[in-house]
Parts: sequence; structure tokens; C-alpha cells
Amino acid sequence: MRDLSRGMKRVGLLLACLVFSAVCYAQSCSLCYTQAASSGKRMIQGLRSGILVLIVPPMFMSVGITVLAYRKRNQFRRDPSGEFSADAW
Repeated sequence: MRDLSRGMKRVGLLLACLVFSAVCYAQSCSLCYTQAASSGKRMIQGLRSGILVLIVPPMFMSVGITVLAYRKRNQFRRDPSGEFSADAW
């Protein structure tokens, strides 16, 4: 019963995040929107390229840090022999 209520809370929180995230899309600058809408094909392609340049490098850095943390997660918990010690949890 306790797991069911915890699961229902998580589902409710997820639904709330999905519903209220639509409000975030309305926060764009009207000047930027009109400039992008009135620009030509080259300008729109330049905006798309700029967005990729700003998103892709931080994404790869965060994935790299996550992979390094995952690989090093047990570095300080093992004995030199490679086995777990008796007092390790």
C-alpha cells in the first residue's frame, strides 16, 4: 500500500511537470520571435546551427563526467587485493 501511494505521488509529479512546462514556451522574447519569423532561409539555418553549437558541447561534457563517475564509483571501497573488506557496507 505504501509503495502504491509513493508511485501515485511520482506519477502526479510527472504529470504536473508536463502540464506546467507548456507555460515555459511562452517566455520567448517577442522581438526575437518577429526577427526570426521575418528572416530568410539562411538566417533560420544559422539560428538552428547556433542552437546546436550551444547545446551539443555541454551535453557531451555532462555525459563524459557521468561516465567517468560511473567508472570510478568503487575506486575507494575496494581492498588492494580487489575484494571487498569486511567493514565495507
